[in-house]
Amino acid sequence: MSLTLLDGWVTQARFCPSPHFNIRPDNEVSLLVIHNISLPAGCFGEPYIDQLFQGCLDIEADKSFKALQGLAVSAHFLIRRDGELVQYVCCDDRAWHAGVSEFERRSNCNDFSIGIELEGTDSLTYPDLQYQSLIELTKSLMIHYPEITSTRITGHSDIAPGRKTDPGNSFDWQRYKAAL
Repeated sequence: MSLTLLDGWVTQARFCPSPHFNIRPDNEVSLLVIHNISLPAGCFGEPYIDQLFQGCLDIEADKSFKALQGLAVSAHFLIRRDGELVQYVCCDDRAWHAGVSEFERRSNCNDFSIGIELEGTDSLTYPDLQYQSLIELTKSLMIHYPEITSTRITGHSDIAPGRKTDPGNSFDWQRYKAAL
């Protein structure tokens, strides 16, 4: 299935707007960063990721959420375990997904990257449906933003070493890149 980007939005994605974004300083989109997330850790299919990115996480819902109180983060996309694609921030805007980061000696990766969260953990295998959605999304993004090439796709762990570990050892980079 081919995805359609219209003014920075994927028309096939479920729209779930986040207030956690701002304007890109140079209007550049040249990097794709792959992450993983689960809330609570290791739990899937819950509404908490949407709530976190929308700034309305019920911190009373799980004791682990207390540490997330007041956190202002977002990604452009989430791909759920069943392959569902959710978009929080327009690709032309700056989502807050990378934090302190560096790619090819350039800091502040949020300024020039698109962040894709995979619902998962560092150690659990990602399902086929998730890979299929990720591959289709990536192909569409590469067409729409030609500065994103296969060498400009990276993991959060690679741009924030020692601080982040995602998407983890369970992510099959070879499978993903070969499909592009």
